[in-house]
Amino acid sequence: MNLIDFFLEPLSYDFMVRALATTLIASIVCAVLSCWLVLIGWSLMGDAVSHAVLPGVVLAYVVGAPFALGAVIFGFLAVALIGAVRDTSRVKEDAAIGIVFTTLFALGLVLISVTPSQTDLNHIIFGNLLGVSWADLTQVIILGAITFTILVTKRRDFTLYAFDPTHAHAIGLNPKILGAALLGLLALTAVVALQAVGVILVVAMLIIPGATAYLLTDRFGRMLVIAPAISAACAVIGLYLSYYLDTASGGMVVLAQGAVFALVYLFSPRHGLIGTRVLSSRRRRALATAQ
Repeated sequence: MNLIDFFLEPLSYDFMVRALATTLIASIVCAVLSCWLVLIGWSLMGDAVSHAVLPGVVLAYVVGAPFALGAVIFGFLAVALIGAVRDTSRVKEDAAIGIVFTTLFALGLVLISVTPSQTDLNHIIFGNLLGVSWADLTQVIILGAITFTILVTKRRDFTLYAFDPTHAHAIGLNPKILGAALLGLLALTAVVALQAVGVILVVAMLIIPGATAYLLTDRFGRMLVIAPAISAACAVIGLYLSYYLDTASGGMVVLAQGAVFALVYLFSPRHGLIGTRVLSSRRRRALATAQ
């Protein structure tokens, strides 16, 4: 098999074309949002919201409503419950997040187990990338476009909120509204990624690309380019590997992202574990030579 056949053979199947399109859209949107989540320190919140939307998605399926509606409602419900537990008890925020998201996730599992369905709702949990229909792809495109457009259009406001919410308030922005908007976009993004990797692995797509880019650059503008570029490349690599190795598609995509993060963590010139030591060693030798 030559290189051209290697790349074209999977694309001869419609389900692979739909899977590739879905994965690319989900990867890019998740990666862009992940830059703010990593910067603000909302990694655990991303985990909470991505799991807490499960009962909302199942209930939306039951009543015939759009998945996004149920996800957004339960995403905000999770945030409200976390704030209530944190503010009205001795329980700290990290514990409140763990309590709320695991309880809502368990509720989703129970609802799946008792909901009569012609489709396997367990795909919401584990993903069903190769089973994405044209209707599913259309939903992903619409939600992905909405989320991506808002993030890019309001990127300056979100970035200022991430760096200095006090200054954002001083110039007329409302930090509470900006925070709520990011949480709403997080819920929408979780729905987009559900089609690709399921609830369990959504958090990886929401955190790994931003964390990887954060180790490669000190400029946030560059992070917004590096993160989706890496995520898109991992989407393609993971999907092709899953095709030729006959493995889980969503898992391979996330595994590719994890592998890239490991390489960057070790060899990033400025912030890598090995890269920084090599750079320091070169500087010491240069100083010794100069003296």
